[in-house]
Amino acid sequence: MTDSGDKKQLLHLVFGGELDDLSKVDFRDLNKLDIVGIFPDYATALTAWKAKAQQTVDNAHMRYFIVHMHRLLNPAD
Repeated sequence: MTDSGDKKQLLHLVFGGELDDLSKVDFRDLNKLDIVGIFPDYATALTAWKAKAQQTVDNAHMRYFIVHMHRLLNPAD
């Protein structure tokens, strides 16, 4: 299945969780990671990331990330 437009599909994963130490990316509990979703482009992923980050602004240890999955699947992109 492909999108009806000519827009190239660049998958992005948004996820987050509580960090043990704010100077590292080590999660407190891997079983409690919040997988927000996989998005078809960076702009959509950024919108989802901003929404989740805003919801957790009161928790200093909570961090959300955007992973460029398309770079892992096809390093030439």
